[in-house]
Amino acid sequence: MAAEFSRPGSLYGAVDLGARKQALEAQARREAAGPAGAASADVIEVTSATFNTDVVERSLSVPVIVEATVPRAEQVRQFSGVMEKLAAEAAGAWVLARVDVEADPQLAQALRMRAVPTVYLAFQGQLMPLFEGPLPESQLRQALSQVFEQLGVELAEQGEGEAAEPPIDPDLLAADQAVEKGDLDAAAAAFERLLARSPSDEGAKIGLAGIGLLRRTQDLDPADVLRRAAEDQDDVDAQTRAADVEMVNGQVDEAFDRLIALVRRTRGAEREKARVHLLGLFDALPGDDPSLSRARRALANALF
Repeated sequence: MAAEFSRPGSLYGAVDLGARKQALEAQARREAAGPAGAASADVIEVTSATFNTDVVERSLSVPVIVEATVPRAEQVRQFSGVMEKLAAEAAGAWVLARVDVEADPQLAQALRMRAVPTVYLAFQGQLMPLFEGPLPESQLRQALSQVFEQLGVELAEQGEGEAAEPPIDPDLLAADQAVEKGDLDAAAAAFERLLARSPSDEGAKIGLAGIGLLRRTQDLDPADVLRRAAEDQDDVDAQTRAADVEMVNGQVDEAFDRLIALVRRTRGAEREKARVHLLGLFDALPGDDPSLSRARRALANALF
């Protein structure tokens, strides 16, 4: 039996699509927990009206990590999912407070933010900035561990009955590092090595599809691509380029709907080109993504 490996959080697809799986999982946890605002005992949605009570006063009894972010932005959802995961693992040793700075610009101004996300620590009634921008999970764990160690806060140890996290596959790690450096060729080669060893590895398929998207779109002007697609609805090349741009921007449903409509309008070789391109975009998402199942049904209806 092949060894099981964990995946670096930033590797689930090489583009903003990578955040969708974590975002969907976080949404499922929120829905299971009940009404809005009750996502988890360890996660609090904070506004300027509740900041003093939920953050400052609460920090007198337990450390509060404040994540100031824009929840609707695809590029930071993955990071937010990791933050929720770590808060749950902390088992009450610290609490995560999330601020939607787009919905509450007054609070964003008070926090003197310069980047999204920005993470702060509230402890014993004092608020201090920790870092800016999304960190990979490994760096985030290390940063928080160092902060709590300096404060003398003991975090919950892993339960005796829990399985230890398996090691990271070396090719996944190599791909992750290559993506962070912008070396798409090296990242693709690492994913291909992993697929050669494990052809059914979903993460490698998603990563390779993401690399393909980045390669196809890195030299495109998104506004020009979308304008040309709007001018000629039946130009297969224009429509597939527009779908790629939408996918990279996290507009998954829009990209799928665009190509499914193109399949309906075309015939012969053009229809097949649109269909094959759409199937390639399907590879960029986890198999359980709801947008994927919806698009597959719509494609079947368009074809038959």
